[in-house]
Amino acid sequence: KCHFHTCGARPLIWNVRQPMKLVGPSLRREHECEEILRTLPEWFGIEDALLMYARDTGTLPTFALEESSQLVAFLSLREHFSESWEINCIAVTAAHRNKGLGSRMLSHAEEWLSGRGVRYLQVKTLAPSASDPSYEQSRRFYLARGFTPVAVFPKVWSPSNPALLLIKQLGAA
Repeated sequence: KCHFHTCGARPLIWNVRQPMKLVGPSLRREHECEEILRTLPEWFGIEDALLMYARDTGTLPTFALEESSQLVAFLSLREHFSESWEINCIAVTAAHRNKGLGSRMLSHAEEWLSGRGVRYLQVKTLAPSASDPSYEQSRRFYLARGFTPVAVFPKVWSPSNPALLLIKQLGAA
């Protein structure tokens, strides 16, 4: 039988993690969002685009998940029409991927938009014709969350980056 004071063993200290806190929609933490994007070169390898997405988080409605006061994920939205918005950018730091954080932010954003009378949410991602395994994950993510492919725009970004447009009707049962 060991007693801490007599055998020299150190007491067990539990690593109690604080739950992640959802913050936004007025974020203004562009540097932290840029750091998240830099952990994801498979998706954000074009420097000008990466910097634009980070800058956009300071002006567009942006939600983020914060762990111990540090951002680990964000989602920014762009209004096209009062009833139709777009996911401008969504990113979860590499160390926190595949833990449901993207889904959590997306659900929150959809509720926030629905509460403002928004009926449709759209997103653009790389089209399947580009044969990129990272973007195959992105397409599966959106399809699993109720988005429907609508059209491919071969020159919206560049001929080597054809854009797939997906939409989702919000509040649909």
